[in-house]
Amino acid sequence: RSGLSLDHTEWLGDQHIQTDYELLMQDLQRNDPDLAARTRLIDPLIAHYHLRLGDERTALSAFQRIVNDQNGRDTADFLFLPVSDASASDPDHRGTHWSLLLVDRRNREGPAAYHYDSFRGQNNEFAAMLAQRLGTRLEPVRMTQQRNDYDCGVFVVDGTRALVRRLA
Repeated sequence: RSGLSLDHTEWLGDQHIQTDYELLMQDLQRNDPDLAARTRLIDPLIAHYHLRLGDERTALSAFQRIVNDQNGRDTADFLFLPVSDASASDPDHRGTHWSLLLVDRRNREGPAAYHYDSFRGQNNEFAAMLAQRLGTRLEPVRMTQQRNDYDCGVFVVDGTRALVRRLA
């Protein structure tokens, strides 16, 4: 067993999302290398612990590693960040909900962030904090809502794939 299989009422964890992001990036590099070079699919743990909860120095360092290419040039136009409601102070509260923050950095002077939350805006506060930390203005968006308590991770990976297709 890989640890990545689930029962029908279990939710996706950070490993599931990261694995899907790795597969999506491989497809993108093969089918649209230009878009792949400008797109970053952020590891959920990096988004949560380094960018959202890390001190300023940690967050800045992580951000620079994300947006800069191998030559140190800022080439990232699109950042896809899974947002978790996991607690910053309680290690036992690992989170119960995922949503997606898409940051559009094509205009470096005024980047915009779009928060896609499939469960009545449960992660709005966390997404707003992350958007502010990344120096972006948060724009409202509407999204189809999940009909149960466990599909939020599916909405994140499917939403990421749908948005990447729209960018291609």
